[in-house]
Amino acid sequence: MIDFTKKEHYDFSDLFHLVEVLRAPGGCPWDQAQTHLSIRRNFLEEAYEACEGFDRDDPDSMCEELGDVLLQVLFHTDIERAAGRFTLDDVCDRECKKLIFRHPFLFGGEQSSWDEIKKREKGQKTTADSMQSVARSLPASWRCDKLLKKAEKSGLLCASTDESLDKLEEKAVRLRKAAAEKADPAQVMGEVLFAAVQSAYALGLDPEAVLHEACETFIQKFTAAEQASLPDAPSDPANER
Repeated sequence: MIDFTKKEHYDFSDLFHLVEVLRAPGGCPWDQAQTHLSIRRNFLEEAYEACEGFDRDDPDSMCEELGDVLLQVLFHTDIERAAGRFTLDDVCDRECKKLIFRHPFLFGGEQSSWDEIKKREKGQKTTADSMQSVARSLPASWRCDKLLKKAEKSGLLCASTDESLDKLEEKAVRLRKAAAEKADPAQVMGEVLFAAVQSAYALGLDPEAVLHEACETFIQKFTAAEQASLPDAPSDPANER
């Protein structure tokens, strides 16, 4: 039995200590066995569940799910502390320095645009360097959207809405041709999806948001179709007397 003080109300220091207790010798074998990659999906899922709380404006859900996100941060940090590579203080130190560096108008420093500040911070000299820094773990539509935004800011991408839609139609025709010829459609399908996101970008739409909305519409239509296909409920013999 682990001796952990029972309290009416716990705070951040208690959660930090509890993670250490769970992962220490004599703690929880499952927690001790985890690595960054074994619980990588957990981190993503907790972040998305917190976002669902934001979407519903549900304070109870937000409180719970943000706690789960915070647990993930502390858990991953403790893995690194045990490995001797960095601590929670190091994480906080780097984040404080980043925030100060990115707000020179508040803390003193050269006045620059947000993009210029980030490029200087990360040592990026070209737009291609900036593109390489976009996380590959992002949902693909968001990654594509961020890449397009960086390309547009460089002045090398200025496709109009009509041009973007024309490109989408062109890629769709190529996909149909690839399918008809029994060719591997993967690359062309990727180009179609990229062109679809580019069209959303040109129209000022969040591709992930509109796709989620399309999913909701699909569920509603499927539910209605399924209900319509069900046989009528059997009548109650008692009502037929």
